[in-house]
Amino acid sequence: MSHKLISAAFCFMPLMALAEEATAPKVKSPYTASAELGMLFKTGDTNSADIKSGFDFTHEEAAWKSTVTLGLLIKKSEQEDENGEEHFTTSDQKWTAVGQTNYNIDKASPNYVYGNISYEDNRFSNFKSQSSISTGWGRRWFETEKATLDADVGPGYKRDVIRATDTQPEETKTAFIIQAQALYKREINEHVLFKQLLVAKYAPESGENSTYKARTSITTKLLETLQLKFSFTLDYNTDVEDGKENVNTETAMTLVYSF
Repeated sequence: MSHKLISAAFCFMPLMALAEEATAPKVKSPYTASAELGMLFKTGDTNSADIKSGFDFTHEEAAWKSTVTLGLLIKKSEQEDENGEEHFTTSDQKWTAVGQTNYNIDKASPNYVYGNISYEDNRFSNFKSQSSISTGWGRRWFETEKATLDADVGPGYKRDVIRATDTQPEETKTAFIIQAQALYKREINEHVLFKQLLVAKYAPESGENSTYKARTSITTKLLETLQLKFSFTLDYNTDVEDGKENVNTETAMTLVYSF
């Protein structure tokens, strides 16, 4: 009889192990990433239908949180050559890179210190490139089960490279800035996420260019790892050359794959 009990125990051990594994809580990975691709309709300096892609990466562990966001915008348009024939070519493109690291000062406190760096190479505008670096203090001002609001502010430094024209050579301008940004997230339901990002880079010195950005997006889950994203972005530069718009907008619809 004892031999039968021992045999039965050995038979049930694998089943018990599987049951424990199924009920054990899953360990959340500190890494999250997503890639997106889609079409974009642009107004302002250029009216066109463009190809938009992007990549987001986040690492969050203990008191540290780091994010990297990459974006690429390519304009395809028909251009006429010297023989009068039209060819579909890449006429303009823009790529951006933004990285930020936050460090929570105290586990029981919503305050954090941050470091931020950004770079933009933009053939659409009169700026050949725009880059900045900033550091300062931030806080999670609001948090519920469905929504969060993070905002930070700090001093920084920016560098604008103004593209050469027929009458003016390439020029580089640098300036001290005060950078402020806020990010609001809200889960409308288990399938829909709303985000609102505001970024201001204010140059207090008279005559220097300040930039402001507002991006609104709604992401709808199609599958477990596939989402449909609608976004509207507004970029404002206070100092641009004649013939260029201060305000440029982007309206996009992209597919987002999370992994």
